[in-house]
Amino acid sequence: MVGAADLVVGAARHLAAAELPSGVRRLVLGPLAPALDEIGACAAAGGRVVVLASGDPGFFGIVRALGARFGAAALDIRPSAPSVAVAFARAGLSWDDAVVVSAHGRDLRAAVNVCRAFPKAAVLTGPGAGPAELGAALARTGLPRTLVVAAGLGSPGETVVSVSPEEAAGRDWGEAVGVVLCLRPGASVPAAAGTVAGPRPAPAGWALPEADFAHRDSMVTKFEVRALALARLGPRTGELVWDIGSGSGSVAVECARFGAAVVAVDKSAEAVARVRANAAAHGVDVEAVVGRAPEVLGQLPDPDAVFVGGGGSDVADVVAACARRARRAVVVTLAAVDRVAAVRAALGASGFTADGVLLQSSRLAPLPGGVTRLAAANPVFVLWAERPATPRTEGAPA
Repeated sequence: MVGAADLVVGAARHLAAAELPSGVRRLVLGPLAPALDEIGACAAAGGRVVVLASGDPGFFGIVRALGARFGAAALDIRPSAPSVAVAFARAGLSWDDAVVVSAHGRDLRAAVNVCRAFPKAAVLTGPGAGPAELGAALARTGLPRTLVVAAGLGSPGETVVSVSPEEAAGRDWGEAVGVVLCLRPGASVPAAAGTVAGPRPAPAGWALPEADFAHRDSMVTKFEVRALALARLGPRTGELVWDIGSGSGSVAVECARFGAAVVAVDKSAEAVARVRANAAAHGVDVEAVVGRAPEVLGQLPDPDAVFVGGGGSDVADVVAACARRARRAVVVTLAAVDRVAAVRAALGASGFTADGVLLQSSRLAPLPGGVTRLAAANPVFVLWAERPATPRTEGAPA
């Protein structure tokens, strides 16, 4: 098949391994657009083109680009085992419950956030987004993770090694690494198989009752407020959310249940311990940091969305610092009307378009005699803002 081709396209290592006859024209794959132009020109002239790719080229591979340019009917695809499947096989693990994310030719941050949020992930690596860079980013989180680094899969020089993020960050891995598995220790084998491949589905319910969280003196974001905050935050897989002034961490935990990576910040060590306990109780990972905002924010990676609760006297300064770093959205809850104008001004000064409501609710409460009354909760201002320059798109963030 390859020997009968007029043009063979592939990475240098693929072309070398194919041992092509001397008369076959070769094209080392570099920038995609010129390669597609040359493939198109050869095909238009009646030539036969073969494109070499390792594993399954339809899995984060070149099939998408070829299909978009030439149409599915023009393609004859001969896949082999995807590197992700081979890597999990070498590790002795099932992977129907894994999240697979590509960092090849993409920003590494989405892959890092997936590894923070899920107990089992596979990262397709690339130049500048390999095991060392992934390990360095994960080491800073303090979350327990093991990296299984697979290089040269299927070749005589194949290696598969398990290392900590710190160990991965300190090594030169070369260019043979194609996939890295990221595993939460002790959680790599699910109790039972699901029915749909991929990570856990989005929660069937959210805005959970306050009783589902350990809290002190009712210091927990009420479920009505949390429902609106979650709707405006829009947490999703591949993104990072900050929960500033986290208290019990109810917002942080709910964002993590949607698949987002989350950092919860509170000045109280007792509150941070409570956040960790609540995250563990709900089976999610939340990085909890003791510190006072805005000073502590400098040590955190940039968030996609930020929730600011508490509403202390310095809330406008905290919101301004968060808004300067947020890529997409900021949500703020306030009890004091006096602070609304300053917070809106802080959001506007950072290029956000702000909106909000005063949320007032009354819950059904029993009375003697089997009747019911309405019990009014304290009113809360919920302000939200989105950055117009960052459009919402499907899939992993850019």
